[in-house]
Amino acid sequence: MKVLTTIQSRFVPVNIENIDTDQIIPARFLKATTKEGFGKNLFRDWRYENDDESKKIAHFPLNMSQFDGEILVAGKNFGCGSSREHAAWSILDYGFRVVVSSFFADIFRNNALNNGVLPVQVSDAFLQRIFLQDNNTELTVDLEKQTITINSTGEQEYFDINSYKKTCLLNGYDDIDYLLSIKEDIKQFETQRA
Repeated sequence: MKVLTTIQSRFVPVNIENIDTDQIIPARFLKATTKEGFGKNLFRDWRYENDDESKKIAHFPLNMSQFDGEILVAGKNFGCGSSREHAAWSILDYGFRVVVSSFFADIFRNNALNNGVLPVQVSDAFLQRIFLQDNNTELTVDLEKQTITINSTGEQEYFDINSYKKTCLLNGYDDIDYLLSIKEDIKQFETQRA
């Protein structure tokens, strides 16, 4: 996984509540067994008319040139529905490192963290303040401090994250990498235990 410490970026707003994993990555694209290539089908049914890539739906934010960045900001209850890990794969493959919402489904949150995507849960009020910003506004997400800042106004909010997952993201570890990083501690413990 890639290291994630601080992301300062413009954001893509998808101000829709209850975005489920089938909307994030439709089931018909789940046949691949590697993580690559899912980004092109992120929000597929919302981006194209009749599944035709030549017919972009102009008003969907991912199709609007004024929106870009490594941060996706979505409405409340993001990632609900089925437990498909492909949803996190598609978000990361598209280029997002952070998803901001006022609520995440637990399984989606865990899948995102396991794949190097940081879910930042904020209050409903802070989320609405983000949505009020113009398309040039940048957000700063500082994982070490666990804060998200609206750069244009200086407004900031703290977010929670599991300390183990925070360590993994800060160091670019997956679960195996983490175990390897404490290999000597494990050996010492086993020696003392024997």
